[in-house]
Amino acid sequence: MDGLSSMQTLEALSSLLSTRDENDDDEDPKIVQASAKLGPGNIGPPASSVKPIKEATSTYDKQNSKAIWDEDEVPEGAQFDDLTDPRPEPEYEIILKQSVGTEDLFLGMSRKDPSSMCCEGMLVRVKLPGTKASEVVLDVKETFLDLRTPTHKLGLHLPHPVHRQEGKARFITEKEELEITLLLNRPMDCINRA
Repeated sequence: MDGLSSMQTLEALSSLLSTRDENDDDEDPKIVQASAKLGPGNIGPPASSVKPIKEATSTYDKQNSKAIWDEDEVPEGAQFDDLTDPRPEPEYEIILKQSVGTEDLFLGMSRKDPSSMCCEGMLVRVKLPGTKASEVVLDVKETFLDLRTPTHKLGLHLPHPVHRQEGKARFITEKEELEITLLLNRPMDCINRA
């Protein structure tokens, strides 16, 4: 604060803020000369007394300085996007499921509602005409489902994260349809379902 209270700084500030007419003859030549040398950047303590600001340390440290991006920055399933693959995408539908009892339906005893936040599972139905069960290759990640057959290819980004190891798949030969049942994995489920 000692730099702000100096007389020279106050005179410079007063001359910068003054609204005198340029043709006034009663100006003090010392003040005019000082204001000609000083500008808005000179107000305050001299630059030599200002401590340099330390560069902020980031919590993110790159492991490999030559890497363009981190593995966490690449969306899951991006390696399966093949734009040159001519196989069509099959018809599919996603159905969110929740287990509801009579106490939920008629009495409203639990805090369940029809929203997707109360759902425990997800059912993905994929129509695969002309496909046998032995030809289906299925890979389920936490947020991505990869399904491939000789005639179809489906790369599906799931609307909610799932437990990848706890899913079930069943091929219905009569309908030529694959049903994939997945258990949802959301971080606040223990609170929402309590």
